[in-house]
Amino acid sequence: MLAHTAEDVTEALDDGADLLAEPMSDEFTISETGGVRIVEGPPDRPVMRTVDDAALVVETCFSNRALSALLYAENLTEHFFDLSSGEAGAVLQKLRNYRIRVLRFDPPIEMTGNVQDDTQRIHAHLENLILQHADQYLWVHRRWKTRPAGEPSIY
Repeated sequence: MLAHTAEDVTEALDDGADLLAEPMSDEFTISETGGVRIVEGPPDRPVMRTVDDAALVVETCFSNRALSALLYAENLTEHFFDLSSGEAGAVLQKLRNYRIRVLRFDPPIEMTGNVQDDTQRIHAHLENLILQHADQYLWVHRRWKTRPAGEPSIY
């Protein structure tokens, strides 16, 4: 269990201290871009099997002097994207308590250079993400309030 407060961690990192001697997991890779160190989860397998496994991300970030984590959907708990499970809130709160910023990426969408095809691919990907958790989508938002002349209302 980590006993550091966010202020202790920030101060210790500023002073050049290592909070942990070794990372807790060898599943992560460390990169640095523009002076920012990032802990990256493996793009193809789980890292957090339970909410408590968020501590592994915290410990790995601290041991590598990183305050950002890049996590893929596969790295997160099984029910992370089901907001009714509470897993997303619990995991993100644990990371936020230690001021660790989290990024989540999906695999890249292959672009062809054709604007219409590429736009359709992006929208298909977004549609797929929405349909995976359709109950969480704001369906009542009246985004398209006007319709072309002669078209029936969609609401």
